[in-house]
Amino acid sequence: MDTAKRLLSLDIFRGMTIAFMILVNNAGDWGNVYAPLLHADWHGCTPTDWVFPFFLFIVGVSIALAISKRKARGDDKRAIIRKILRRTLIIFLLGIFLSGFPFFKLDTLRVAGVLTRIAIVYGISAIIFLYADWRRVLWVTAGCLLGYWLMLALIPVPIDAVIREALATGQIMTAGGLHDLEPINRLSDSFISANLQRGVNLEAYFDRHLVPGRLWQKTWDPEGLLSTIPSVATCLSGVLTGLWIRKKMEVYKKLTGILGMGAILIGVGFVWSLVFPLNKNLWTSSYVLYTSGVALLFLGVIYWLVDVLGYKQGSKPFVIFGMNALIIYFLSGFIARLLYLIKWTGADGESVSLKQWLYEGFYSSWLSPINASFAFALSNVLLLFVIAWVLYRRKIFIKV
Repeated sequence: MDTAKRLLSLDIFRGMTIAFMILVNNAGDWGNVYAPLLHADWHGCTPTDWVFPFFLFIVGVSIALAISKRKARGDDKRAIIRKILRRTLIIFLLGIFLSGFPFFKLDTLRVAGVLTRIAIVYGISAIIFLYADWRRVLWVTAGCLLGYWLMLALIPVPIDAVIREALATGQIMTAGGLHDLEPINRLSDSFISANLQRGVNLEAYFDRHLVPGRLWQKTWDPEGLLSTIPSVATCLSGVLTGLWIRKKMEVYKKLTGILGMGAILIGVGFVWSLVFPLNKNLWTSSYVLYTSGVALLFLGVIYWLVDVLGYKQGSKPFVIFGMNALIIYFLSGFIARLLYLIKWTGADGESVSLKQWLYEGFYSSWLSPINASFAFALSNVLLLFVIAWVLYRRKIFIKV
C-alpha cells in the first residue's frame, strides 16, 4: 500500500467511532438503556468505554501520518508548532463553548470535558512526536503508564473536606485499596492510604484542588487532571501505530504486526488489571493497554478488508462521518443541549422541553421503554449523518 495516499480504513474507523459516540451519548431515557450502551459503573469495561480511547488512538495515528510528512520534508518546526497550538486552542475553545452555552456562567462552567481533553492530549502528543523518534515515543508512553500507576498505588491522599466527611460517615471504610477489598487506612491526621475508591483517590483530590470550574461528579471528574497523563499514552499508542503503518514492508507483515500487537496489549492489559483494574473514570494504565489493543484489532481488520482486499461495500456512511468527525461531534453536543434548553409550558402548567415533547410524542408512545430510548438515540445518529452527508456532498471538510 502507498502510505502517501489517504488511509481509507482510518476514516472508516473514525466514522464508526463517532457514530457510536453519538449513539451512546443521546439516550432518550437514561433509566432505560441497553447495558452495552452504558459505561461501566466503576471498575470494568463495556463497549461504550471503548469509544473515547478509540478517538484518542485515532488522533494519534493521524498525528503520525500528518507530521511525519512534514518532518520528512524538513518543514520549519516553529511553523508546525504554531499549527499544533492553533488547533489545540480551537478544539479547547469549542469544548468551553459547548460546556457554557448559552449562559456562560463561570460558576457552572465545566472546563474539564471530552473536547478539552482531546485538545490537551492532541497538543501534548503532537509536540512530543515532533521532537521524538519512535523509541522515545515508546519510552514516554511507558513512563506515562508506569508513573500514573505508581502515583495512584503509592502516594497517600491528603485529607480534605470531602475525605473528612467520608471518614466521619464511615462510607470511606466500606471498600477501598487497590482491589476494593481492603479498607482504606487512615495513616495520620493528614493522610489516608493510596486507593482507587471514587471521590477519595489521588486523582479526585487533584481535581478538587486544581481543576477550574464545575466538576462532572461534583467532587471529581472523569476527564480530570492526573488522568490526562495516561490519556496521552493512549494517543501515543496511536502515534506508534501510525509509524508502523508508514513503514515500507510487505503488507501482510504489517497487518500481522497490527493484529498481533493488539492481542498482546489486550492480554497485558488484563494481567495488569489484576492489580490496577480497568477503569475508564480513572483512565487506568491497564485500561489504556486494553482499549489500545482493541483499537488495533478494529483498525487491523478494517485495514485488511478495505485497504488490502479492497472491500468497500457499506463503508461509505462511515467515511462520510469520518471526514468531518470533530465538527459532527461538536454539533451532536450542541443539538442535545438545544433539545434540553428549548422549553415551554404545557397544558398542565408543567415545563416541557423539546426533547421531552419529541420523545413522548414520537417514541415512548408506541415503543417499549428501552426500545424507545434506543430509537431516540439512533435518530440522533441519522440526523447527524444527514448533516455530515450534506457537508460531504458539497466537499466541505471542516478542519481546525
